[in-house]
Amino acid sequence: MSDKPRIPEMATPRLRLRKQAVEDAPVFRHLWTERDERVPAHRRIDADGRPDLDDIRAHIRDAEGSSLLTLEHIDTGESIGYCGLVYGGDGVGDEPELAFELLRTEHNRGYATEAARAVLDWAVRAGFDRVWAGVWEWNLASRRVLEKLGFVESGRERPSSDHGRNILTVRTLSRSSV
Repeated sequence: MSDKPRIPEMATPRLRLRKQAVEDAPVFRHLWTERDERVPAHRRIDADGRPDLDDIRAHIRDAEGSSLLTLEHIDTGESIGYCGLVYGGDGVGDEPELAFELLRTEHNRGYATEAARAVLDWAVRAGFDRVWAGVWEWNLASRRVLEKLGFVESGRERPSSDHGRNILTVRTLSRSSV
């Protein structure tokens, strides 16, 4: 699929997935502070405290067509992370790649699986044949989520680094499989 349709806002029984807003910057900055030390430096807060809130607000404004949606509790409206699709990932060509990240306080409650399942349901309706997901070998929680969603190791990896192996998983989509 060559064009990249935008994911619409949607809801699950417990979550609302909505367009990112500059008001989400504090939550997204908090995600940056919680990242594992094994995550590459360009995805962690640097020695100068960057990205700061203004950097993140600017990124949200510049990413007008983003297919990453903010996750919020449907009952309280509290933002807890993001989920969606990204394009142009190393090793996946033009096909979409699933991405998700939640605040640590929200881990182990099934929210990542619930949100990602909604995104995959949309991807089926949008006509995608498959979706990829890159995951660090040491990130067992994300690997479990991907396994629950039916992703399997593709036999391909992104180039190894000091941060470990980044495994490319893939999920073939069909109208009856999500």
